[in-house]
Amino acid sequence: MNDSRIDIVVPEEGDETRLDSFLAGESEGFSRTFLQKLIRDSKVTVERGIERISSLKPSFRLREDDRITLIVPEPVVPSIIPQDIPLDIIYEDEDLLVVNKKKGMVVHPSAGHPDGTLVNAVMAYCRGELSGIGGILRPGIVHRIDRDTSGSVLICKNDMAHRDIAEQLKAHSIERVYHAICLGILKDDEITIDANIGRSPSDRKKMSVVTTGGKTAVTHVKVLERFEKEKLTYIECRLETGRTHQIRVHLSHIGHPLLGDEVYGSGKSRFRTNGQCLHAKVLGFRQPSTGEWIRTEAEFPEEFKVILNSIRKTQV
Repeated sequence: MNDSRIDIVVPEEGDETRLDSFLAGESEGFSRTFLQKLIRDSKVTVERGIERISSLKPSFRLREDDRITLIVPEPVVPSIIPQDIPLDIIYEDEDLLVVNKKKGMVVHPSAGHPDGTLVNAVMAYCRGELSGIGGILRPGIVHRIDRDTSGSVLICKNDMAHRDIAEQLKAHSIERVYHAICLGILKDDEITIDANIGRSPSDRKKMSVVTTGGKTAVTHVKVLERFEKEKLTYIECRLETGRTHQIRVHLSHIGHPLLGDEVYGSGKSRFRTNGQCLHAKVLGFRQPSTGEWIRTEAEFPEEFKVILNSIRKTQV
């Protein structure tokens, strides 16, 4: 078994911080729950001067210059079980599948979501005929959308299609259009948000606009409707790049977080939502085998339509 070791020295700003909180901020990719388990399993030690402390609790208070060592066990790769979960398929050919993912569904299995994912459903539908480039946990997956974002996801049935679509994504030639509802009234009819996105320096579980480093991120926003009474705006967002949480981070950055976004906004509204009001409506791409331009549109989920109609009624 190939365990991995991580060594961290506590900086001045980490003084008096809880061990689990500090590690959650410093150890990208690990949940706080997972780190707490490592602590309780004595996989985390702290050296303080000449003292080595191994029996720790998650609430242990750190001091500046403490040396932390994490021993992370080699992950056990779960077997992905095909599950007969209904799919809303909006396009299919011999190479590709476009699915209208429902809100609340995770795209691929993870520690917190071992099954019930889009991958489990697609594996059953395609009978295992999916590209393997994404690895055992992400067969066929060349891009993803968040759990609480609904709409279009492109699935690759073979490695040739996967490589071709990946190149189209890299060249920014795939058309990706989202519809969303954001807080506040956008004054300009059209704006372009060009701001690099990277891991948040204050919360490693979140992304943020960064002034140094990060990755180029460009979002083109167009106003579809303004709801003056409710101080909300219905918008279209065209992605030029596809960074993690890009639309949510960019809209929050300009002071207009998405309605229902509890991570990058207040999440407070009299209109009840289950997460952010964001729908991946349009996907346009070149078919890998034929070169034909394909453009698909995903129907809005019922929740999105109900909220939008409820807001419209208040404007009368």
